Amino acid sequence: MTAPTVLTVGSLHYDIMVQADHLPRKDETAVGSRWFPKFGGKGGNQAVAVARAGAPSRMFGAVGDDEFGRFMRAALQAGGVEDTFVATLPDVGSGMSVAILDAQGDYAATIVSGANLKSDMGALSDAALWQDVGLLILQNEVPEALNIAAATQARARGIRTLLNAAPARALPPELVSKVDILVVNAVEAEMMGADPVCCLHSAADAAKGLAARFEAVIVTAGAKGLAAVGPDDDAFTLPAEKVEVVSSHGAGDAFIGALCAALVQGKALPVAAEAASHAAALHVSTRG
Repeated sequence: MTAPTVLTVGSLHYDIMVQADHLPRKDETAVGSRWFPKFGGKGGNQAVAVARAGAPSRMFGAVGDDEFGRFMRAALQAGGVEDTFVATLPDVGSGMSVAILDAQGDYAATIVSGANLKSDMGALSDAALWQDVGLLILQNEVPEALNIAAATQARARGIRTLLNAAPARALPPELVSKVDILVVNAVEAEMMGADPVCCLHSAADAAKGLAARFEAVIVTAGAKGLAAVGPDDDAFTLPAEKVEVVSSHGAGDAFIGALCAALVQGKALPVAAEAASHAAALHVSTRG
């Protein structure tokens, strides 16, 4: 039996990746060793990660009528993602980013949102978009109004919504009330009011505090692992797998995709979180 479809409403970016020995400081010109293009955007990455984890994946978003946009649409299709509801906009450039990766696998990035700010919210009411959908994924790289509109449509159809609240920003009550599962990293948890997250114990405290506002919460703590509180206030922690890190870029998106694929396949939250943690470990330890 085929699992329900995961619908991702979110960003699509043409990433220009630069490798260097270190990340530049303010006013420093660092010398890089290599650059290459990469499909990206949290939305696009998560949609592809869902498909890679074995669940049907559909994307809603927008690209420009340019080479970047054609590159991203081809990448979605190659990644097994249905792109019928990705609009091509003629009068705006595609979203893009520049990311610098250092020798330790850390990175810093700057994004230019472009077409991601211009998605047609009216298209979210199309019944075909929601056909067979069992879970909605949102992130914070698109306008707040788009997230609210998507979550409203999902709630009206009895579909759960997962919000990966990255990058961190204040969440309006109108959105919070429609989010079923919140996933944040340590920095994002702190920016949402949690105490500093430095270990699994503090991650567990952060998850418990945030669970007062959401049905389920996962707080990821990088190499330390994650802590979560489930729908029935069942709390658990999960240490991270020990791997050699090649690059942490995109690890969170790999985590979200695998988590959501497992959830629509009927896995309980602890089992889904374990599958997601494994996917993130494979991602950070794999070159390219």
